[in-house]
Amino acid sequence: MDLAGLLAFNVLTGIATLILITLGLGVIYGMMRIINLAHGEFMMLGAYTAVMASGAGVNIWIAMLVLPPLVVGLIGLILERTVIRFLYGRMMDTMLATWGISLGLIGLITTLYGNVVRGVSTPVGSFDIGRYGASLYSLVILVTALSALAAMFLLLRFTKFGLILRATMQNPRMAAALGVQPSRIYMATFALGAALAGLAGGVLAPISGVSPAMGAAYIARAFITVLGGGPAIITGTGLASTLFGAINELVSFKTTPVIGDVALLTAAILLIRVLPQGITGRYLRRSL
Repeated sequence: MDLAGLLAFNVLTGIATLILITLGLGVIYGMMRIINLAHGEFMMLGAYTAVMASGAGVNIWIAMLVLPPLVVGLIGLILERTVIRFLYGRMMDTMLATWGISLGLIGLITTLYGNVVRGVSTPVGSFDIGRYGASLYSLVILVTALSALAAMFLLLRFTKFGLILRATMQNPRMAAALGVQPSRIYMATFALGAALAGLAGGVLAPISGVSPAMGAAYIARAFITVLGGGPAIITGTGLASTLFGAINELVSFKTTPVIGDVALLTAAILLIRVLPQGITGRYLRRSL
């Protein structure tokens, strides 16, 4: 029973981690149809923000949970105004542009801080699950992921901004005819997706090495989860993260993390083969 409890806790942590790294990409790709190849680097910027802020004496929780989304959201807003806004509707061009942004951010951070691995100390200790020990910080990841998912649902479902955002993404011409400026909504949406990526980087900084190339470790899993979830951002992200996160953790527990990643990729290929439009493209179409 102790081992089963530890395994269940690790599965929940894996699902929460996948939700965190996917949600920002889901907002940008799911709503704007922009393939953001710089998503991993937005996470990297969030992680470096946490490292620099904590090193400067800022409270560790503010350094991880508040400053990364603010800083990366602002960077995302600037990039949208200076680059992305000119490329809407041109998927290949946006892919190339975000790839260039990705390479530029990696080069910039490497120049400023060097190609070394940094870290943030975990702010909480551990607890026991029977005979086994588990990190309390995993609970922080779990609570943060669920809070981010719930906040996005409430924003899109119950606020005026969420209504305008969804209407603009579905029919920008009609929204413009009703007095909405689609360009501002696009700007806010891209900045929101970047901020969520920054939050993920800040939260994951204490459990992963922070380096200029750290984004590469997350980008593939994020895209796989977004594609598997389908067009509904909240429901799709939650369902796909639950499926892929559970498979990854269970297989990793029985074998190795590398085999776990292979199992995740295999499950994603099979899912997309059976459901080309993702889970919510076939089911739960009217969900968020």
